Amino acid sequence: MSQFVDVMLATAANGSGKGMTTGEPAEPVRRTWAEVHERARRMAGALDVAPGTAIAVLAAEPAAIAPAVQAAWLCGGSVTMLHQPTPRTDLAEWAEDTVRVLAMIDSRLVLLGAPFDALAPVLDQHGIAYRKLSELDGEPIADPVPTPEDATALLQLTSGSTADPKAVRITHRNLMSNALGMREAAALDPTSDVMVSWLPLFHDMGMVGFLTVPMLFGLELVKVTPVDFLSRPTLWADLITRHGGTITAAPNFAYAIVARRLASSDDSFDLSTLRLALNGAEPIDPAAVKSFIDAGARFGLRPESILAAYGMAETTLGVAFAPLFTGLSVDVVDPQELEAARQAVPSESGRAYPLLGPPLPGLELRVVNDDGDVVGLRSVGEIQLRGDAVTPGYLTVNGPLATQDADGWLSTGDLGYVVEDGQVVVCGRRKDVIIMGGRNIYPTDVERAACSVDGVRAGNAVAVRLDAGTQRERFAVVVESTLAGDAEAEKGLVKEVTARVVDAVGLRPFAVVVQPPGTLPKTPSGKLRRSAAAALV
Repeated sequence: MSQFVDVMLATAANGSGKGMTTGEPAEPVRRTWAEVHERARRMAGALDVAPGTAIAVLAAEPAAIAPAVQAAWLCGGSVTMLHQPTPRTDLAEWAEDTVRVLAMIDSRLVLLGAPFDALAPVLDQHGIAYRKLSELDGEPIADPVPTPEDATALLQLTSGSTADPKAVRITHRNLMSNALGMREAAALDPTSDVMVSWLPLFHDMGMVGFLTVPMLFGLELVKVTPVDFLSRPTLWADLITRHGGTITAAPNFAYAIVARRLASSDDSFDLSTLRLALNGAEPIDPAAVKSFIDAGARFGLRPESILAAYGMAETTLGVAFAPLFTGLSVDVVDPQELEAARQAVPSESGRAYPLLGPPLPGLELRVVNDDGDVVGLRSVGEIQLRGDAVTPGYLTVNGPLATQDADGWLSTGDLGYVVEDGQVVVCGRRKDVIIMGGRNIYPTDVERAACSVDGVRAGNAVAVRLDAGTQRERFAVVVESTLAGDAEAEKGLVKEVTARVVDAVGLRPFAVVVQPPGTLPKTPSGKLRRSAAAALV
């Protein structure tokens, strides 16, 4: 039996009484992890699948998903959380994409739950077999199916185009190693910690960090859906207040949204219980973090609770966590040296990058240049990772694809550097870097400048690389704003965005395009798709 399953079973049996609260704020229900496990045993008894079966899950309610994924593991199967259709999704296209994903992972079974039960006819039309979670109830499985460490536990769909899907294969060994590393780096304490999250369970931070980890180690969890959060962002603060939340996490854009809501709120929230507010999954904007800290101060938020993090599905979830209780620390460097010489030279005034901490226990990190040679401190290059948490490969529509070289190193595609105390800094993605006049311009610097302009929606600005690889390489900026459609207001916004970008990187964008809210192309997990945004220029 894998260590992961053994620990999960031991947690369910230890009688600590810790568990998961779902259904907030309308109909909260709390179930202990022992109760979740008993439900999982009954679901596993009804599944009747062979060991190694790839089981896909399409559901939104955490109360149904938690026992379902555990049931899959008890049966010796793997779990894939399918991307969910939204109200704007073309269901015919979604069904075609889903069929493609299911073929890629060789899955012949979908576990279907609320609110997607209504999609059953769509699955029927495409010959997709499914079982409804609400009807999955049988004689409890007697014993878990013995599962080796290198068996697949998760097939995590990446955030790329659904038309060209790819799944990261996470083994039981990967999952356990990363969970242990994050437990140590975050000093998780099952006796006192309360985790609060609205993160989607089809994203690795939600699925691994805020369902699997608390279920594995027996931490108290309060779990709502992204729809709950987006409908009322201050629900996040309300849940932390009422449940005494000590740990939460979200991408940078969410902290920016909540900061604005807290600044104008008349509610009496209590954020003093938070010891860790992890910011990850997308580039961290120090200005957004400061606005969250400032807005949360009157509710007792402590600046040192901010935890900058670096992660990716290829390492299961976590790569690096900043040192605990230090808040957000930044490395200020000379932008000219960074862009022209690829050196992060400290400067009193320059460009600020968040320090993301040392690699988690069990992971090694190095930085290499274009020739594959390891570079020294403060030299910018591609970040590579090695360790038990690193995936052995992808599943693609063209078959399996290995991720590690002969020595076990994974090339991340991220550009960054390491500072003197071993902390890593990420500058951007190799494929997104804009090269102009011999300078490497990182899109995040352009996007932060654009988002600093009043009228630009937080987290909704994209730097688009144009004429990539040519001598005439240029870039444009696409922003979302409620001012879109007002010609005079758009003109002023374009002028201000252009000025802020020039101030930030010393280069003028070829164009600034203003789009209405909801226009920018995003991945199913909400990340902006820079390459696809080029069609808007």
